[in-house]
Amino acid sequence: MTDALPKVEIFTDGACSGNPGPGGYGVVLRFNGKEKELMGGSSNTTNNRMELTAAIEGLAALKRPCQVTLYSDSKYLIDSIQKKWVYNWQKKGWVRAKNEPVPNTDLWKKLLELLEQHQVTFCWVKGHAGHPENERCDQMAVSQTEKYRH
Repeated sequence: MTDALPKVEIFTDGACSGNPGPGGYGVVLRFNGKEKELMGGSSNTTNNRMELTAAIEGLAALKRPCQVTLYSDSKYLIDSIQKKWVYNWQKKGWVRAKNEPVPNTDLWKKLLELLEQHQVTFCWVKGHAGHPENERCDQMAVSQTEKYRH
């Protein structure tokens, strides 16, 4: 019954100054023509952590199960889901080839929990290419990076 679920668009972006360093994320949620913006950051993080956090915060903001299209310019996020890497990592106890631990396991676990609550389609968008919502998310993420810079 896909049609019964509310349809939501989520646009996300993460940024980091230095890697690791101060970072931020920005999210735009769109539902029934209304938009909500979310942003935050950390004083010591990585770009990939901020990209994952943006997706997590966007999905966590939904109050009930939804049919979601999530847009991100992060190949790390999109490929890990679409190419099923994250599910393989989970099956293998969060280790990669050569028995290396998977980076950001805490965030991947949170994201997978949220994906069980919603029907999510991930779409990659080219970053810094004039995509209006991606540009807005980038501006929010960068502003948070500045806020967390000491």
